[in-house]
Amino acid sequence: MFITQFLDYLLLEKKYSAHTVTAYKSDLLSFSEFYEDRYGTSNISQANYQQIRSWIVFLIDQGISNRTVNRKVSSLKTYYKFLLKIGEIENNPLAKHQALKAPKKLQIPFSVDEVEGVLSMLKEEKDFDSVRNRLIVELFYGTGIRRIELVNLKVTDVDIVAKQIKVLGKRNKERYLPLLESICDTLKLYLDLRKDILVDPNEPYMLLTKKGVKIYETLVYRIINSYFSKASSKVKKSPHILRHSFATHLLNEGANLNAVKELLGHSSLAATQVYTHHSVAQLTKVYKQSHPRNKK
Repeated sequence: MFITQFLDYLLLEKKYSAHTVTAYKSDLLSFSEFYEDRYGTSNISQANYQQIRSWIVFLIDQGISNRTVNRKVSSLKTYYKFLLKIGEIENNPLAKHQALKAPKKLQIPFSVDEVEGVLSMLKEEKDFDSVRNRLIVELFYGTGIRRIELVNLKVTDVDIVAKQIKVLGKRNKERYLPLLESICDTLKLYLDLRKDILVDPNEPYMLLTKKGVKIYETLVYRIINSYFSKASSKVKKSPHILRHSFATHLLNEGANLNAVKELLGHSSLAATQVYTHHSVAQLTKVYKQSHPRNKK
């Protein structure tokens, strides 16, 4: 079936993250289990479009959303592209497949006041956890860094003198992000406290738990969710919404779309443009408040 080779290809050649490769593996195994149960073989490399369609119908009948179904089918389509590339099949059975219609996910950013409210909350405390948590919030909101990028940030990636950090993004692409003076101040305070909880003096990772080991993604999510639950009534309170807020607030203040794209580490403008609808809303508000004919 060449699934192992395909996953190695994603990890080693395409430079996908381990998390992304695991998601691909899960989607392929999901189809493989269905295929074996329905057609008596797990060799999904030989599946035709009608058989794949029966899986799609099965997923929909299970109550799985169109968005999730589209993601699973996309994983399968990439797998068949790989088989085509190595000459194991002659045609991609999903070449002409049209994705299911899915409603656009509207992600509402935090307001400036909500972010400042959380930072004010954290500023009062000077213990290790609170200073680290403040640094996490400031890095998300001040740089637009991704959660996995923040978790993997190393001490050597931070240059307080130059006021910048080096980030290893998707597909191992490096980018440099500027730091605000306030973030540098928090960094200095955090690094002083970090010395006292170190288990290994050569620990390379910047952000640690109070046990002195590398912080992990679920903890970062809990930190953001916990603090923003006290300051915001919005339904979704996650690191990604804070990154979303970074981009939206920059665009609202007139930042160039290309510049925001580079800061976020997007490979195309299309990925960055999802943030512009909030900026258009802000511009419309200013327009209505300021245009002399509208005042009449």
